[in-house]
Amino acid sequence: MVNLGGATENDRKKIVITKDSKAFFHNNVDYCVGTGRMGLALTEEYQEELRLVQKEIGFKHIRGHGLFCDDMAIFQTYEEDGKVRVEYNYTYLDRVMDAYKKVGLRPFLELGFMPKKLASGSQTIFYWQGNTTPPKDYDMWCNMVHSLLRHLMGRYGEEEVIQWPIEVWNEPNLCGFWENADMQEYFKLFHRTFDAIKEVNPGFRVGGPAVCGGTDEKWIQAFMEYCHENHIPVDFVTRHHYTIDPPECIGHYAYSELMKAEDGFANLKTTRDIIDSFPEYKGLQIHITEFNSSYTPQGVIHDTNLNAAFIAQQLSRLGDVNESYSYWTFGDVFEELGVPFTPFHGGFGLVANGCITKPTFWTFAFYKKLEESEANCVYKDDNIVVLKRANGDYLGVAWNIARKSAEQGKEKMLLEFTFPAEQEEYCFLTKTVDEETCNPLKVWHDMGEPANLSEEQTKLIRESSRPFVKTERKKQEDGNICVELPVNENGVVYFELNAGKVNPDRGYDYDRVVSLKA
Repeated sequence: MVNLGGATENDRKKIVITKDSKAFFHNNVDYCVGTGRMGLALTEEYQEELRLVQKEIGFKHIRGHGLFCDDMAIFQTYEEDGKVRVEYNYTYLDRVMDAYKKVGLRPFLELGFMPKKLASGSQTIFYWQGNTTPPKDYDMWCNMVHSLLRHLMGRYGEEEVIQWPIEVWNEPNLCGFWENADMQEYFKLFHRTFDAIKEVNPGFRVGGPAVCGGTDEKWIQAFMEYCHENHIPVDFVTRHHYTIDPPECIGHYAYSELMKAEDGFANLKTTRDIIDSFPEYKGLQIHITEFNSSYTPQGVIHDTNLNAAFIAQQLSRLGDVNESYSYWTFGDVFEELGVPFTPFHGGFGLVANGCITKPTFWTFAFYKKLEESEANCVYKDDNIVVLKRANGDYLGVAWNIARKSAEQGKEKMLLEFTFPAEQEEYCFLTKTVDEETCNPLKVWHDMGEPANLSEEQTKLIRESSRPFVKTERKKQEDGNICVELPVNENGVVYFELNAGKVNPDRGYDYDRVVSLKA
């Protein structure tokens, strides 16, 4: 038996899997991931972090802001014969798109923000001053969209590019992202843009309204009514999903408490219900094009093992009513509120600057292994998801989220599994990420929280940021395999139970080897 280290019998959970066990689990963990503004893709460290993420996880799409911002230099004007004329420059766009293609990514195109010379106003957002006002000329905006898509199809092929989803703008229900949060003006932008895209090729899939925050229900309802009244065959609906209470900001950092997960899932269900209330849109795909715990790039929770465990629970259920869910973001090369001062600053990324993997990185890597297994879900609850392969092997992910309430909190949780055995012997493999085994934030703190890491310090922290791997042999008893899986507070554990006998080489005796003494 495992020593629970102070945990009680209430922290034990017995899970019996039968041959007929089934559970619903839609795992689309690798569909999309978020990024800072497009222009950051021109930097070296951005590409280093992206290559790491793609090597260990491997996402299919990437979505970010700033496609039309001035640092991408797409929209240009010049004067000729006394008239102002428009031209387009795709030099930087091609570099970014080529880099995405090289690591196996397709864009999830977010159309925004407004080029300064096309903007109707001067309102901007973020350190990098993305303009968030409507176009002063909608025909010029639509022509820019036409030109963009035709250029991309010419460079990458029509059949390829029409597979890239397109989202119109970002969070127009927030006045910082869309001047005055003007709903009717956004609907005009969406409608004109939708028609412009379909004129280029009706095969493009176009969606919106990419809303976030407390007015999401109002906006989703109004958006669907507008599409219904104007007979717009919208291809999908997008929204965002963050799960904290308003933070307390101190210095450069934001401290916040997590919402109850059930409240967040209930809010997501309202979007599904609103869409399904319109017969012509019933069952329409919902893409969560941003999600995380905190909505600020100074949210200290992002760097923690708590975040990894909480996101593990989110990933087990976000597919219940949504087609996809895109984590915001893959890396900490990010400048919404300015250039970060330290490697651990509460950035959104799965990877800290210096290519240091955070605990939540491994939550995604573990779920990606579940998706790659082509296995069926046989069990799911608030702490675990278990899948079974066609050959009878099992795999899964377990997590243990620390809670504020002493009644809910668990210093350690013990999962006691009973699996039907189809073979005599098995290997039980675990990969553990918790505050003891994979906690780069603590190592950085114990080193004195250096703001600018040396090469040696970076190497040491990287070494501390990988899962702990453990294996053991198991034999079936009475047709079952019984295993115990301890999960520490804020831990995330990936496991596999694989059938197979030991096949030693001639003359090799493992038991004799490990019993040798000096």
